[in-house]
Amino acid sequence: MISSIFGASCTRAAVDFATFPDPATDEAPAADAAPKKVVLAGGCFWCTEGVFEQIPGIVDVVSGYAGDSREMAVYEKVSNNQTRHAEVIEVTYDPTRITLGKVLKVFFAVAHDPTTLNRQGPDSGTQYRSAIFFADEEQKRIATEYIAQLNAAGVFAGPIVTTLEPLAEFFPAEQYHQDFVKNNPRQGYVVQQALPKIEKAMKAAAAISATTQPAK
Repeated sequence: MISSIFGASCTRAAVDFATFPDPATDEAPAADAAPKKVVLAGGCFWCTEGVFEQIPGIVDVVSGYAGDSREMAVYEKVSNNQTRHAEVIEVTYDPTRITLGKVLKVFFAVAHDPTTLNRQGPDSGTQYRSAIFFADEEQKRIATEYIAQLNAAGVFAGPIVTTLEPLAEFFPAEQYHQDFVKNNPRQGYVVQQALPKIEKAMKAAAAISATTQPAK
């Protein structure tokens, strides 16, 4: 991603989070439950991590890799498309405050463009693919039905190309990638690619806050 700083911007067709469809199929509301996790791939993990760090109900976000072995989970190999890994984030959320469906709404509406195959902005290759690495059948079902719902509604100009892949293991990325946007707000790629998405995420966060239970 660093080599692509002055490439194409992350501009995409306008999507209004306020009118973006909520998932018709979702988790049951939880009154008291332990945090849950979901692993998502949507291009550069600096950007997707920065987006989800703005969202109410998100407990933690960790950048990493999924889709290949532990030995191949090395940035130099992944970024040069030498592995089957995707750059991903592990999102930990509080199910008493936000559901998996709402997490996926942010993923599709804000975090990335789910209609571009193996590409986000200037970054191309299968390591930048759009994917949901499901941990169980419920995650797979909710994601599958939401994608079908969005495609049927014609929310995007083209079909969603997000793949559903079983999660074998999540591998955290190197420490310097963690909280990259927060720690490097003036870095060139961050300014061009991540900050516009984070601005959209902050607007989404305000909309979510209006219907989200406060933290206990």
